[in-house]
Parts: sequence; structure tokens; C-alpha cells
Amino acid sequence: MNFRLTSALLLGLAGVGVLCSLGIWQVQRMYEKRVQLDEMTAGISEPAVPLPTTFDRERDRYRPVTAKGRFTGERLYVLSGQAMVGAGVQVISVLQMDDGRRVLVDRGFLQDDDKHKDLQVQDIEVRGNLMWPRDSNEYTPPPDAKTGMWFARDADAMASKLGTEAVIIVAREPTGDGIAAMPVDVSTIPNDHWGYAITWFLLAIVWAVMTAALVWRIRRQT
Repeated sequence: MNFRLTSALLLGLAGVGVLCSLGIWQVQRMYEKRVQLDEMTAGISEPAVPLPTTFDRERDRYRPVTAKGRFTGERLYVLSGQAMVGAGVQVISVLQMDDGRRVLVDRGFLQDDDKHKDLQVQDIEVRGNLMWPRDSNEYTPPPDAKTGMWFARDADAMASKLGTEAVIIVAREPTGDGIAAMPVDVSTIPNDHWGYAITWFLLAIVWAVMTAALVWRIRRQT
């Protein structure tokens, strides 16, 4: 077997192998996402309970809770945006509870034009779901030192910054100040991995056909 034919076969097999592995990975991600969405659905559907004093981050993730207290005016802004609305911020406020506990509340979306206004200090009963988000990765920049803007939610880092318990209640209902609630909702989380998997498998088929055509041409020439 000549060198050109061997190289074409090896390249073809390698390409098909890589593309198929990407397709298999997408299928695995599809099932993992399905499990995650099922867990969210089960957690959200539980009856709301007063905010527990202790947490299990796995067991209590998405648990519906209520918390009575007072917004202290302390808050952090996370860069955000909404379709058909535009740029804005996600408001993370401190709730001082009646028993003295301090927790974080993700109140939702505030349009960019309103982010400079003062937020009211008010008594409120918050209804929402427990989360311990860490949306950042190695490419996420740290909070802007000049503006104080954050670029991802991080429950532990935000709690350390504001001196609260390391938990976030994601509000299910509006909490005032013109802030639009962004409740935990599985309908907003797409699971498109099957479509991606089909794309990779089709590319693998195309690569195999192109390899077969190249091998046929080489064999004819020799």
C-alpha cells in the first residue's frame, strides 16, 4: 500500500473518530441536562417552607422558601440583558431577616437606565428558590473595581463581600423598585444537545464519504 493511500485512510479514520466522539459527547450532555431539568422540576414543585437554618447544597437546591425581613439597601449588580428589552443588571440585595440572619436575594432584572437609582429600604416577605450559583469560569473577569459591576453570580464570593450567609434566594415574585423577577423556570433552559449530536454525526458521514472518494481516486491513479 502506497504512502498516499495510507495517509488518506489514517486521516479519514481520525476525522470520523473525532466527529463521532463529539456526537457521543453531545448525547451524553443531553441526558445529563435532562437529569438536571428533572431535578429542577422536582425541587421547584415542592411546597414552600420557611428558610431553613442549615442547608445541604445538593438536597436543597431549588427548594421553594419564604423569608421575612427588610432590604438593607446593600446590593450588588451583575451585568445582564433581556431579549426585546436590552442591557441591564441583575440585582442581588441583602435581606436582613427578623431573626437577625442576613441572606442574599436575587431580585431580578433592572434596566440599564434605572441602575443608578436608590433602592428602597423596605419590609418584605420574599418567596423564591434556594440556589448556590457560580456562573463564572476561568474566562470571566473579576468584578470591576471602579463601577462595582459583577460579571457572574457567585454565591460564596458575594456572601463574603456583603457579609451574609452563602446562599441566594431567587425571587419568584416582584420585590419592588421596578425590578422584574427572574424566577427559576425550566422552560427557559434549552436542551438542544440532540440537534448538535445529529450535526456531528452527519459531518462524520460526510467526512467518511469524502475519504472513500479520495481513496478511490488514489487507487485509480495507481
